[in-house]
Amino acid sequence: MSLKDKYAIVGIGYTPQGKVPARTSLSFHLEACVNAIADAGLKKNDIDGLICYRHFPASSDENDLTPFVVAEHLGIEPKYIYQDANCSRSHLQNAVSALDSGFCNYVLISFGHNARSSDSLLTMLNEFTGDDAVFGHFGATGGYALAAQRAMYEYHTGPETWKHIVVGQRKWACLNPDAIMHGKPLTFEDYLNYKWFVEPFRLPDNCLLNDGGRAVIVTSLERARDLRNPPAVIMGIGAHNLSTDIKYSTSMTGPTGAKKASEDAFKMAGITIKDVDACEIYDCFTYTVEITLQDYGFFGPGEGEDWFKGGTIEPGGRMPVNTSGGLLSEAYYMGLTPLSEAAMQIMGRCEQRQLGPQTNTKNPEIILCSDNGAILQSHLCYILRRL
Repeated sequence: MSLKDKYAIVGIGYTPQGKVPARTSLSFHLEACVNAIADAGLKKNDIDGLICYRHFPASSDENDLTPFVVAEHLGIEPKYIYQDANCSRSHLQNAVSALDSGFCNYVLISFGHNARSSDSLLTMLNEFTGDDAVFGHFGATGGYALAAQRAMYEYHTGPETWKHIVVGQRKWACLNPDAIMHGKPLTFEDYLNYKWFVEPFRLPDNCLLNDGGRAVIVTSLERARDLRNPPAVIMGIGAHNLSTDIKYSTSMTGPTGAKKASEDAFKMAGITIKDVDACEIYDCFTYTVEITLQDYGFFGPGEGEDWFKGGTIEPGGRMPVNTSGGLLSEAYYMGLTPLSEAAMQIMGRCEQRQLGPQTNTKNPEIILCSDNGAILQSHLCYILRRL
């Protein structure tokens, strides 16, 4: 039986973001969760499923953070509980599965991390790097840089393509007062004047590092109709986990898991790429945006620069991408950044950056979204629509 149009996003929770000192990761989880529950017009006792997006090593002055701890502090006793520790991207799948099985009525997905103000992320990256350091490969940036370098060799992409992604998303961030890069416009010249961070990436090619939290609530469309916000309906979902470490990968220049995942999502939704009004793409690095859109079928290998030219993804463009500013320019909450923005756009709640006449773009009837993890090993594609 198809899951098309059976479930929806109904509430979104935000927190302060950027550098927010003297806050624990737990506090960001709790604030985002409380705000999402209130936003949906629910009570905490309505929540019977809890998914914490990602487990991070505890900072040196905090205890380990698990969904049990989050649930305890929220004062809830969920029937279903889950937390990823390996960068897979199955959170929305798990939420929908828990709902479809009848285990839950309302699933809360939350993210909270004081990555900017604590030593938690440094601990994780040191664990992540391991023996690769002797080869000059430090953390995730080195892995994505490896993939990007290969793409430059195979089909001559590079900074002349990625500058359109950086600048386009920065323009969206400048329409979003909550974005970390709001009020900090960037030109092509500015971008190209940055020194290498990890070649071939400059600093603006990298996602942000920030403190903060984000949460969303998923429920059935039947229940969603009675709630406060217009639902963002899940019309298609697909996933593909290539499960090959980047060092041994033969797919770093495509097709990545995005190809099979998007094919399954489009099949479930019963639409084609021509029906898409906008995209919210996981953008840990600029190259991730390029390879994802390439594998989704917007352009072929080596055709990205021409496709991005002329403001394609910017306000006023024919295919808006990452309208909050994304991970590059709004804030880093892994896959909850694109998911929350897509839902807000579908609900019509984005004010200055709202798709439609406000930004001289198409009305957002259908938005194509992605989540990506483990350096192109795990991919989730999902499609949201207006009711």
